[in-house]
Amino acid sequence: MLSREDNELLTRVGPGTPMGALLRCFWQPFAMSSELPHADSDPIRVRLLGEDLVAFRDSNGAVGLLQNNCPHRGASLFFGRNEEGGLRCVYHGWKFGADGTCLDMPNEPAESDFRAKVRAVAYPVEDRGGVLWAYLGPAPAPNLPELEWTRVPESHRYVSKRIQFCSFLQNVEGEVDSSHVSFLHSKQNSLADSAGIKADPGSQLPDYMARDRAPRFFVLPTEYGMMIGARRDAEVDSYYWRITQFLMPSYTMIPSPVGAPLSFTGATPIDDERMMGFTVTWHPDRPLATNEVAQIESWLGVHTEVDSRTFIPLRNRDNDYLVDRSLQRSKRSYTGIRGIREEDLAVQEGMGPICDRTIEHLGSADLAVIATRRRMLDAVGALSERGEVPYEARNAEAYRVRSAALVLPRSVEWNVGAADALLATR
Repeated sequence: MLSREDNELLTRVGPGTPMGALLRCFWQPFAMSSELPHADSDPIRVRLLGEDLVAFRDSNGAVGLLQNNCPHRGASLFFGRNEEGGLRCVYHGWKFGADGTCLDMPNEPAESDFRAKVRAVAYPVEDRGGVLWAYLGPAPAPNLPELEWTRVPESHRYVSKRIQFCSFLQNVEGEVDSSHVSFLHSKQNSLADSAGIKADPGSQLPDYMARDRAPRFFVLPTEYGMMIGARRDAEVDSYYWRITQFLMPSYTMIPSPVGAPLSFTGATPIDDERMMGFTVTWHPDRPLATNEVAQIESWLGVHTEVDSRTFIPLRNRDNDYLVDRSLQRSKRSYTGIRGIREEDLAVQEGMGPICDRTIEHLGSADLAVIATRRRMLDAVGALSERGEVPYEARNAEAYRVRSAALVLPRSVEWNVGAADALLATR
């Protein structure tokens, strides 16, 4: 369990908090590129790390992310006119560029130089991989992390976004926990195939998870975060390994069989009690096949169907994720909940907006969760006490890795045997 003080330290993300300062050292995904579909499109509201902001795409296609409140009298720039290379406040006509520069101040005398003395708070934005990324930390901004899915053609990836009503940490901890897969996501019918548990016809990998539901965990620190190995018995001379990547500050890659499409999740805090989840499925070497996209859009796997305007999942806490108790009683589904992501949402949101980690009883299967918390706490301490910016934040190339699920001989060290499978090639 965590102390109350450490739990507060890890889950409070607003301006002026230690975890907020750590997260601001990293680029944060905050919107789909399609939310600002073209030059001079409608502005959108953004709440990110406890700050209320407005995003817009200017006449040249550049994306601006400005404080919500105009620096003149505090009117919301969400209602601004997006025109001629800037966002114009409708209250008095002040106009700001994507970088926060005041471009026009029409209610001031023409000879006034006041315009040169005013800037809106603005944050750098990158449009990469179908996602808009923001950097809210001290200048200069580091390079965007070189995640493989941001470097492949659009046809090779599928990106989705959801709003989740709990602390970002509850999602991160769920992603690094490989033991729950044998329970929460277990199904005894064809839904298992559609949900992405079974990658290929005839694959025996899911059988290993069903046969051995108590994996042994191993954790190795890396230059991007941590590599987590969950070992299950396979055959008499082999082990089945699910190798999960935790990438600072809140990105994860869950295991996929070698050669299958890969998956990524980014957990971006909206504030202390809400987050945005960005899930990406990609193949590094080819476009996603029609049947693979159809499998994703069956919403039985790690992507979830959302309201196109709010990004709130259609199966959510307000309708109990449409749990089917008769299906659960039949033992065809462990939960009676339709999709993998909804099952995750049910347990993560069900902990409350911020989980009380002081009441936990953690066992050996929780090694990855414990290690993830420790990695974050160490980074928060180093930054707040000694001013040490995390190594990962300034080394974009360190993120060129993959996760993997594979069978290895028992005589082979897991990190050595899986080394080639874990390297990104893009």
